[in-house]
Amino acid sequence: MKKSLLAVAALSTFAGAAHAQSSVTLYGIIDAGVNYTSNVRTSATTNGRQFNLTSGVMQGSRWGLRGTEDLGGGLKAIFVLENGFDVAGGGLGQGGRMFGRQAFVGLSSNQYGSVTLGRQYDSVVDFVGPFEAGSQWGGYVSAHPADLDNFNNAFRTNNAIKYTSNNYNGFKFGGLYSLGGVAGDNSRNQVWSLGAGYANGPVGFGVGYLNVRNPNIAFGGGNSSTSTAATSYFSSPVTAGFASAHTLQVIGAGGSYAFGPATLGLTYSNTKFKDLGDTTSGPNPYGYTGSATFNNAEINFKYQLTPALLAGAAYDYTRGPDINGSRAQYHQGSLGLDYFLSKRTDVYIIGVFQKAKGNDSTGQSAVASINGLTASSSDRQAYVRVGVRHKF
Repeated sequence: MKKSLLAVAALSTFAGAAHAQSSVTLYGIIDAGVNYTSNVRTSATTNGRQFNLTSGVMQGSRWGLRGTEDLGGGLKAIFVLENGFDVAGGGLGQGGRMFGRQAFVGLSSNQYGSVTLGRQYDSVVDFVGPFEAGSQWGGYVSAHPADLDNFNNAFRTNNAIKYTSNNYNGFKFGGLYSLGGVAGDNSRNQVWSLGAGYANGPVGFGVGYLNVRNPNIAFGGGNSSTSTAATSYFSSPVTAGFASAHTLQVIGAGGSYAFGPATLGLTYSNTKFKDLGDTTSGPNPYGYTGSATFNNAEINFKYQLTPALLAGAAYDYTRGPDINGSRAQYHQGSLGLDYFLSKRTDVYIIGVFQKAKGNDSTGQSAVASINGLTASSSDRQAYVRVGVRHKF
């Protein structure tokens, strides 16, 4: 009897030790709010104001599982499965994917960094995205028009192999490569990116590069070798005319400086749609050839008025390519207030105004197109959201 008790005690000890070496965490965010949008295009000739309730503007509503297992010698197995969902209607996000936000598994070393495989964020998102207002207090509506530089992570990368270094006194770097998966053409649909960043004390900065072959198909998430209708990346009039690009190239940089309760931030991106006219990538109804280049600059500011109240402001300027003798220009201003009721729950208000001019990618007079919203029927659009966010 004593031997049996001793055996049970020993097994319990080993089971406890094994359990202590691995962990799985359930986490999530629920974000919902009421919106007002002006000049919403309802048809080719009419427009109207819109009031609606939507999910996930400040941050995408989600739940996820994050796990680690200690393999010994400073090596760990890691995984993340993260689902995006719509609070307002209960549906799945990211085109109906079960784990559309992130889904990866890999190994992490205390000495060498981590290597992960699956659906992941590119290096521009990782190293430059955190410096734009949309990734801080402004939500996706404060992102750059059409999120054309992907700073706000509108599009994830499938089939990706990713390396992330350890933190070396504030400095990190990484890279990603996505296999296109098309037989006979290894370059088709491939995505690769590189980035680096530094954060220490009041100073932070990051740089990133993203290269996407056949972006209309690659951003659609498929390993298809044929063109289909334009994906959502090309649904905005800001970018709709460039779905036939053979390659999308983004070069981005951002930085911030904190002084007391205030933080000043800057970002810049150069986005180029290269080799237009590749109808195996996407439709080309306007007969474009060559390249189309956008330059974007943002300045943002946030101030911690009290431990519970944060205020933010941002101005963003986007300059597009010459279309029929005129370049599209988008001027956008954003304001936000975020009040924390607790560490996990806050209420917020976001306001965005955009003014457009010139000719957009469709060759028509540019209309305002706040990211994630139905385009305006005119050259201006205003948006206001009052929301609540809970983290668990």
